[in-house]
Amino acid sequence: MAFVDGSGHPLPGGISEKVRANINGFEQGMFLKAKDRTRPVLLYLHGGMPEYFLTQRHPTGLDAEFVVCWWEQRGSGMSYRPGMPLESVTVEQLVADTLALTNDLRRRFGKDRIYLMGHSGGSFLGIHAVARAPELYHAYIGVAQMGCQLRSETQAYDYMLGRCRTEGHSALARKLEAAPVSLDAGVPPAYLRVRDEAMHALGVGTMREMRSVVTGLFLPSLQNRDYTLAEKINLWRGKAAAGVSTMWQEILATNLAERVPSVGVPVYFLHGVHDYTCTCAEASRYFESLTAPLKGFYTFSRSAHSPMFEEPDRFMAILREDVLKGTNRLADRR
Repeated sequence: MAFVDGSGHPLPGGISEKVRANINGFEQGMFLKAKDRTRPVLLYLHGGMPEYFLTQRHPTGLDAEFVVCWWEQRGSGMSYRPGMPLESVTVEQLVADTLALTNDLRRRFGKDRIYLMGHSGGSFLGIHAVARAPELYHAYIGVAQMGCQLRSETQAYDYMLGRCRTEGHSALARKLEAAPVSLDAGVPPAYLRVRDEAMHALGVGTMREMRSVVTGLFLPSLQNRDYTLAEKINLWRGKAAAGVSTMWQEILATNLAERVPSVGVPVYFLHGVHDYTCTCAEASRYFESLTAPLKGFYTFSRSAHSPMFEEPDRFMAILREDVLKGTNRLADRR
């Protein structure tokens, strides 16, 4: 959907394109959005499934300050192919795709460097990419940043079970009790089947006010005008095939504080305090150990997993005043 001025005319310098590009031999889809195509470029790495469809109901404001590339990664959304071997969608492959797309965006918009933003599972991918090729990026922004996800899942399990017991969610409590999560035993499949239901029921999932995957995610995806019907179906086929993430087993086996202890660009972590998909405690722990030229940690008191959708004004103020200026003046911790 094109950007228009106050009279309804398309902005002459804007860009609103749905693009398919060959990335490392595989056709992948993305949306390019900006009110001014001369602005800095931001590559957005989604988590378990593409989130662009949420911008229709929850505008972020990113396109006012950046040329935003909402990339739908190999195996997800517009980049899902029925029958594709998901074992080929590895962390190594997705990092290679991220770097290839970064270089394509640099060429396309004539930029020496771009900004990289990773959300949730995308933050696992993003921190690897920026550590490998810091010369391609101005800065890295981790939203709902992962650290040690196994530890995060144990924290989420204990928190949700406690609340379910005290607040009378007896059916959810029984489901959780039947699928215990621990550092020793790991994350059983039975827990993953109840995880989203419990997180959304308690307001600690995708968004603080989103209490249903059906009304909060599924219906908005069907209502988005920028996808064809086939693409909407593939959005959910890809999610069903991947589960939490195609990278899930490697994510659970990795402590990022050990795997990626340092990066060569400024790093900004933006985190909702009510987030139990990737807990704020684990993001904070990783932040404290991470070495970078400049760091900023920003908490969002009214957000769960998606502060860019839940508190967009504060989110954009941080990007304008700190990230784009290369400072951490607004940070809660540095």
